[in-house]
Amino acid sequence: WHLNIVLPVGISFYTFQTISYSWDIYREEVKPIKNFFDFALFVSFFPQLVAGPIERAKNLIPQIITKRTISWDKIYEGSYLILWGFFKKVYIADTAAPYVNNIFSLSPGQYNNLDVITGVLLFAIQIYGDFSGYSDIARGLAKLMGFDLMVNFNIPYFASSPADFWRRWHISLSSWLRDYLYIP
Repeated sequence: WHLNIVLPVGISFYTFQTISYSWDIYREEVKPIKNFFDFALFVSFFPQLVAGPIERAKNLIPQIITKRTISWDKIYEGSYLILWGFFKKVYIADTAAPYVNNIFSLSPGQYNNLDVITGVLLFAIQIYGDFSGYSDIARGLAKLMGFDLMVNFNIPYFASSPADFWRRWHISLSSWLRDYLYIP
C-alpha cells in the first residue's frame, strides 16, 4: 500500500529557502519582502532548485529587488561556469558511473579488495562531478541573468581534515544545517 503523491521538483530547496527566510525575519536579520512576486522568485529561483546552492535571503533578495545589469563579463563568467559544470557532469561523473555500477553490482565473492577500493574512489569522483557540476551550471545560469550565487564546492578532496572537507563540500547545505538546525 502506498500513497500516490506527486511532489514538486526541488521540494527540499523550497523548504530550506522558506525556513531560512522565516527564521531570518524572526531574528530581524532581514526585512519581509513586500512584493509577493519577489518572494516567489526568491523561493523558486529555478537555476538553484534541483542542485543548489541554498541561498540566504540576505544575499539573494537584494539582487532580486534591485535592477540587474548584464555585462559581457557576466556572460563570459556564466558561460564558463555552465561549460565547466557540463564537463564535470558529463565527462567526469557520467564516465565514472558505468565503472562504479559494474563494481557495486558484483555479488560477494566476485570482487577483491582492489575492486572495492576502485569502486569507492570512482564513486567519490562521480558524486563530486554530479553535485559540483550541477551547482556550477546553476551558478552560470544565474550569472547570465545577472545574479551571483554562492560557491557551493571548494575542491573538497584537497581538504586537510574531515572538518575541512565538511566546510568545502556542499557549503550551502552544511552552513544551512549549522545556522538553522544545529545552533538554534
